[in-house]
Amino acid sequence: MMNPTATLLISCPDQKGIIARLSNFVFQHGGNIVDSDHHTDFSVNQFLGRIEWEMAGFGLSKADLPVALAAVADPMGGSGGRPWRLHFSDDVPRLSIWCSRQDHCLLDLLWRWKAGELKASIPLILSNHADLEPIATQFGIPFQQVSMSPGKKDESEAKSLALLALHRVDLVVLAKYMQVLSDDFLRAFPGVMNIHHSFLPAFAGAQPYHQAHARGVKVIGATAHYVTPELDAGPIIEQEITRVSHRDTVEDLVRKGKDLERMVLSRALRMHLQNRVLTYGNRTVVFE
Repeated sequence: MMNPTATLLISCPDQKGIIARLSNFVFQHGGNIVDSDHHTDFSVNQFLGRIEWEMAGFGLSKADLPVALAAVADPMGGSGGRPWRLHFSDDVPRLSIWCSRQDHCLLDLLWRWKAGELKASIPLILSNHADLEPIATQFGIPFQQVSMSPGKKDESEAKSLALLALHRVDLVVLAKYMQVLSDDFLRAFPGVMNIHHSFLPAFAGAQPYHQAHARGVKVIGATAHYVTPELDAGPIIEQEITRVSHRDTVEDLVRKGKDLERMVLSRALRMHLQNRVLTYGNRTVVFE
């Protein structure tokens, strides 16, 4: 087991000396950097970086570190506000997995979580149907059904938000939830990740496999992205494709696509939990 670490993610206007100033801050306080990566998008003059260091032997406590770091990192944001986030590896994120009737992504995430691949707690599985409650029971996770009745979406989303607050959830993972979240919901709880069964931006919206089959594509894909008010248009975290042929039916595309969906969602979630994803604009940088 790796020693507890602190991870700094920073996104700010590009400028001289960013890496030197941050690395020197860690060094001055006795820290040992175990991982460091950065990228500059010169088209928008944006610097994005990730530095991870061991907390063992570090001269600042978890409580004191943000204050000291602010003195060094806040000015890098210019007039754009605080440009950095700080995470500690021994702070375990709390996830809520949302699903509908399809079980393949839910099962894959739970198997990986049970095997220790996903470092998180899962205090709640939520669904608009009761079909997958036995899976939640099998893994010992509380299950809540919140129906999405026509004309009662506001009421259902309010109940869902209350459950997220009750369980102190940090991130919602839509594992084939198959419902569109409202703008009001996303303003109240913006931390949502989704898996879409297409290589976005191609074939957004409903029935992408049917669209792909009708178009005669030679590859299909899956995309994990953060959810924004614009349907299937949020910042992309991970994608994968597989080849198909004219012999494949829609059912073949669905079968092959489910394999991609499982893999892409789990990879995206793992990168998120390891604090390796930075968003800027409608894009991401993933420090693998």
